[in-house]
Amino acid sequence: MLTIWHNPRCSKSRETLALLRARGLEPQVVDYQNDPPSAAEIDVVLQKLGIAPRALMRKGEDAYADVPSDASRTQLIAAMVATPKLIERPVVIHGDKAVIGRPPEAVLAIL
Repeated sequence: MLTIWHNPRCSKSRETLALLRARGLEPQVVDYQNDPPSAAEIDVVLQKLGIAPRALMRKGEDAYADVPSDASRTQLIAAMVATPKLIERPVVIHGDKAVIGRPPEAVLAIL
């Protein structure tokens, strides 16, 4: 299954979705701000991405300033669950792989 954690207000997210569709792919589109992933889902995606939680976080968001510098993995994931706008976008998940679509063409590596 092909899934995109999508923010329709984000140009990179829209570009990534358009790129997938231009290749004849119709991913499951999850507006992660309105339908946030669970802690377990974020944990699985982090494993597929091969990154630590902070690498999935948008450091420019005001809410990021509230995240303690010594926060544990569990605390960082909980912060993303509580404040989904902290999650970098878009994230494309395909089978046992995932990638952040920045730039959008990065998703081609997992298709």
